[in-house]
Amino acid sequence: MADPTASILILDDDDDVACAASMLLRRRHGAVATLGDPARLEALLQAGVPDVVLLDLNFTPGRIDGTEGLAVLDRLRALPRPPSVIALTAYADVPLAVEALKRGASDFITKPWDNARLLAAVDGALARRASAAVPSAPALMGDSAPMRELKAMVAGVAPTEANVMVLGENGVGKELVARAIHGTSSRAGSIFLAVDMGALPETTFESELFGHRKGSFTDARSDRAGRFQAARGGTLFLDEIGNMPLPAQAKLLTALERREVTPLGADRAEPIDVRIVSATNLDEARLFDPSVFRPDLLFRLNTIVLRVPPLRERRDDIPGLLHHYLSLYEAQYGRPVRELAAHALVRLCEWSWPGNVRALRHACERAVILAAQAEYRFEDFGLFAPASAAQAAPAAAARPGDGEEYKLGALERETIAAALDKAKGNISLAARMLGLSRAALYRKLGKHGI
Repeated sequence: MADPTASILILDDDDDVACAASMLLRRRHGAVATLGDPARLEALLQAGVPDVVLLDLNFTPGRIDGTEGLAVLDRLRALPRPPSVIALTAYADVPLAVEALKRGASDFITKPWDNARLLAAVDGALARRASAAVPSAPALMGDSAPMRELKAMVAGVAPTEANVMVLGENGVGKELVARAIHGTSSRAGSIFLAVDMGALPETTFESELFGHRKGSFTDARSDRAGRFQAARGGTLFLDEIGNMPLPAQAKLLTALERREVTPLGADRAEPIDVRIVSATNLDEARLFDPSVFRPDLLFRLNTIVLRVPPLRERRDDIPGLLHHYLSLYEAQYGRPVRELAAHALVRLCEWSWPGNVRALRHACERAVILAAQAEYRFEDFGLFAPASAAQAAPAAAARPGDGEEYKLGALERETIAAALDKAKGNISLAARMLGLSRAALYRKLGKHGI
């Protein structure tokens, strides 16, 4: 999905490769820079950290061990707010790709690449960076009763091998829950690999998940490992599982049932050794609708179901979250330490936070950058809602049941419409205002017919 505000760096010593990638990406995104010498990276970072880096793993002619690129990857991941990194390699070397993923790369691409595959990888990296928690933020923040219950469930399920499905609205931190499960499991020393299932093109679904062999289709110029093979021994996080088309669901079910995958063009299956954690923002009524999601696949995935509470259901956590993110961004941007005005805290704790913790984090970043007074005021956070929505929220909370689903749907529609109006139709800007990814906003536009 195009994002004219995104900044992308292609770090590759092959001018032809860098030029080809740059020309492709400039059709969809904003600033695309190229760099052939990693020694010049520090000077470039002084001017600003890009959103996504396409990183070659070898620079010295004849080197194929990837140590040069991995060193650059470590440097990028050590930044206060690191970019998403996509590893590039001319060698279909699964161990090297896995090592890059273990060190924090969000994906890997084998050169020469398929254009659709590269575009999907960059879109996924941008979406993941936009929705990811700030790296230095502790996972699963909050000590409210709902969060204590969730943490206890994570602690109980993590040491097992059970498949887990994480349910929750956009922005609640479903991936953080998945990472917490992985981090306290017996697989913690192996890879955690996240895949946005909603972003996988249906035409390349099998190749992406199961891999392919050289010559299995046009442009398959080399063997390529799929996500199941790349995550071997670790945890495979299937995000946005509810957005998969039914034919793709059938293929995933077969792999899970047989515990093996067959790469495209291969004549034999390969065993898989991954723990599956999945997530969706679908409400459970739609999740159990056979026309939306296969019941047999659902039963494979939801051995354990964890429900992540929205921020409006754990308001006791809001003051601590505000303090954390304001302090974090003050340090990141070198801004003075300010107190939060009492009246602002009251209003922020009463806010409905339709984008949940993600929206709160973005609001704190905005306040730190733009605040001009001695204290943070409510206006510094850039929050708004139509008057009708502001009035409807307490009414809906006061009368649960009795058309609650309709009221919440109407509130969501009004809030999205207001954000689009304020953003003058700019989808990327409206998504940031709402604390949503662009993909999530597009889905909601379709849902409400906006």
